[in-house]
Amino acid sequence: MRILILGGTSEASELVRHIAGDGRLHPILSLAGRTANALPSGIETRVGGFGGVDALVDWLQHNKTQAVIDATHPFAARISANAQAATTRLGLSLCTVLRPEWEATASDRWTNVPDADAAARELGPQPRRVFLSIGRQSLAAFAAAPQHTYLIRSIEAPDSASLPPKVDLIAARGPFDRASEAALLRDNRIDVLVSKNSGGTATYPKIEAARDLGLPVIMINRPHKACGTAVTTAAEAHAWLIAHHDARTCSERGV
Repeated sequence: MRILILGGTSEASELVRHIAGDGRLHPILSLAGRTANALPSGIETRVGGFGGVDALVDWLQHNKTQAVIDATHPFAARISANAQAATTRLGLSLCTVLRPEWEATASDRWTNVPDADAAARELGPQPRRVFLSIGRQSLAAFAAAPQHTYLIRSIEAPDSASLPPKVDLIAARGPFDRASEAALLRDNRIDVLVSKNSGGTATYPKIEAARDLGLPVIMINRPHKACGTAVTTAAEAHAWLIAHHDARTCSERGV
């Protein structure tokens, strides 16, 4: 069964490990290409966007795709909407891997905001030392709040033209641990953390570290994400694929 995996997350990488070498499945992994030094997947991989719904429909037809797994980031709303529209048009099955959101505990000091622009405004007028751990795509919003000093962590260096003036950059890839995250916040005298509610375990230690140190967190809420059959783990997505494969096989045999 030919399947397309829309990847770029730890869940996508785990799913690939589950199905690599399974002769029942012919997976192709698609990466958006925002990270130039992506880790090798071990399966056939394409890199780059599709160019919208119509182009995705054409690709799925040309590659005789029979099912799609959307294992993109919880904030990758556009590709998820395109995947839902394209699979609906073609009558293909779609499974969406959507990890649970983080939830504040009684000890957390969260302020929830809808987007990066609101997060920049929430920082307020007085200069603060801010840890931005939100990926490269949303950093430009903080150029509107140049009074703050920002510590930015990203897998790859962001476009300097989009950054606020007072910035220190750290190039790093998770997972991280709680002790080192607490040390990072202390050593850089961070006043407030800005984070997307990405969920998962790889970057949650920064939330735990902020809690340990009593620091406030400005938490950017997730956008609406179009879904097919929703699961929360790579193992569940793998089980869905096998069940889908078996159902197709029985149908083709007239069982």
